[in-house]
Amino acid sequence: MGNNKGILLESGTNEFEIIEFSIGNVFYGINVAKVREIINLVPITAVPNAHSYIDGIITLRGKIMPLVNLAKCLSSETQAVTSKIIVTEMNGVFSGFKVDEVSRIHRISWKQMEPAPNISDSDRVVGIVKMENRLIILLDFEKILSEVNPEIGKKLSAIPVSSAELVTIRKTKTILVAEDSHMLRELLLKTLQTAGYNTISADNGQQAWNKLEAIARNGKSVVEQIQLVITDIEMPQMDGHHLTKRIKEDQNLRALPVIIFSSLINEEMRRKGEALGAYAQITKPEIEQLISIVDKKIAM
Repeated sequence: MGNNKGILLESGTNEFEIIEFSIGNVFYGINVAKVREIINLVPITAVPNAHSYIDGIITLRGKIMPLVNLAKCLSSETQAVTSKIIVTEMNGVFSGFKVDEVSRIHRISWKQMEPAPNISDSDRVVGIVKMENRLIILLDFEKILSEVNPEIGKKLSAIPVSSAELVTIRKTKTILVAEDSHMLRELLLKTLQTAGYNTISADNGQQAWNKLEAIARNGKSVVEQIQLVITDIEMPQMDGHHLTKRIKEDQNLRALPVIIFSSLINEEMRRKGEALGAYAQITKPEIEQLISIVDKKIAM
């Protein structure tokens, strides 16, 4: 699986792999790139005054990490006698997620994933994948972690101290932001706008590509209309790697610098982003670092 996945994502073919798991009678999915391992339930140490979704902390190979009870988080019915723990690494942080069962891995195209309908708790859903006989809900694990760790939200709204001259330059620059999480997109846009930048937003990579194509076709110089693209990796319809690949292959758009801003940045993903032509890759939620790199590229 590892070798195929590496080749697959290296080429930016807009496909990815998900691990399917269940809680009660509902099927969920998580991107394989976020998962480090899947283990049986281990001893849990309770933590006083922990968030209601947290069962406690666990230790795995010397790493101490929180254990999120997804059934509690999602208000789901569960009659599981045994449980599994999905160990993730996101934003450089290890976490455990307690689920009922883990079934199998699917390889799918981002085009197969549809945005979540606007209903209760839809902000915790990245998208929905239609299989032959069931729906698989892809959860927004970053959103869940931000609920149990408010420091993530604080980091997403931190702005470096800037001179009046730099703010004036920022006001002449426009950035396209591609991010499917409503919460993260709004936070990112608000922070960039507060810093002084003009912004264009897209809910996913396909929408971002459509907007870039329209800019490239209107007869004006692309670099005079937009100066930089910030993209997440994991998005419905078209992922950030494929978006970066298409930008760099397009004669009218290839001069645009692309910054990948994602919770999936690890050593392997960093190599893939570099191979696709990304200017920089920043791990969420380090918005202060992101703005500093944007400034360096287009405002200094």
